[in-house]
Amino acid sequence: MISPRLIAFYLPQFHPIPENDKWWGKGFTEWRNVVKARPRFPGHYQPHLPSDLGFYDLRLPEIREQQVRLAREYGVYGFCYYHYWFNGHLLLERPLEDMLKLKTPDFPFMLCWANENWTRIWDGGDKEVLIAQKYSEEDDKKHIKYLMQYFKDPRYICVNGKPVISIYRTNLFPNIERTIEIWRTEALKEGMELYVCRVESFGKMGEGFLVKGIDAAIDFEPHTGIERYYKVHKVHNTKRAVNYLSRLLTKRNIMPDIISYKKYVKFHLKYSNMSLYKKYPCVTPMWDNSARRKHTFFAFHGSTPELFGIWLQDVMKKFIPYSDEENFIFINAWNEWAEGNHLEPDVKWGDSYLRKLNEIIETLK
Repeated sequence: MISPRLIAFYLPQFHPIPENDKWWGKGFTEWRNVVKARPRFPGHYQPHLPSDLGFYDLRLPEIREQQVRLAREYGVYGFCYYHYWFNGHLLLERPLEDMLKLKTPDFPFMLCWANENWTRIWDGGDKEVLIAQKYSEEDDKKHIKYLMQYFKDPRYICVNGKPVISIYRTNLFPNIERTIEIWRTEALKEGMELYVCRVESFGKMGEGFLVKGIDAAIDFEPHTGIERYYKVHKVHNTKRAVNYLSRLLTKRNIMPDIISYKKYVKFHLKYSNMSLYKKYPCVTPMWDNSARRKHTFFAFHGSTPELFGIWLQDVMKKFIPYSDEENFIFINAWNEWAEGNHLEPDVKWGDSYLRKLNEIIETLK
């Protein structure tokens, strides 16, 4: 039996950078959003406050070491770090570059290019853009050459010797097939093949949308399953209509999406089937982006370690690895604190989510 490798998405934020100083004020990090969050409805769990690691600064090597000790202790195999590249302009690169330079912590990792615009409303869209994503063949070449230093690191996660690189939103490219072709050509010059994944987060999904050059897809909860959940429960069309009218009158949405985590887990247990194409599953312990949004937000209500464990166990039981090394299950996320989405211990639950994750792993061995 092939044991799955659990990979947690990791946000390399939580340290000041000049761009955020300019856009949000001197010394800004995501912690500023986290601590200002307040409950918006009865029983709403906010704010999410860190416990064991505190309000850390990712410029500190000892913090990155502590994160890895926690992850390894409870059974997380590796991290999938978000990587931010805007035509050669890097953002939030310091934790990754320090990790590469210092050769520590000793922990498996891969990269996911978060290739969407940064906006003032935190949605990756094309309004109130702070820094835009643009594409060209010349930039594709520069980008993959920059990434080579990570691919060559012995800690980098591979499939049959091929470094795994994922792209968050392939639907935004003018010609994603050409980008992948350029990447593969440049990698071969270094004697290297790539294993390219598409994250199923936004846009059209499914086997028919796997373009040439993509080796596999990655589920991204809750984005992957939520539209299907809405259709099954027949609630989202009403909310969309109300918000459409609200935007016409007030230029903003007025209705948040508040979803029962328990119902969402039950939905997945009933409707989730293993994909007909090569796709790695994903589970999220919780989600709540109200810390970032004043007028509308998406939140799971009532998440508990027990419910998370039920979902994770179901996914791990159903998932059949595609080969000895094509055995990934993703967790969204390790430390998305401003999206209320984290395995890292918090004041309310402590390390209960990590203990539940470890319990499921041990039970299924």
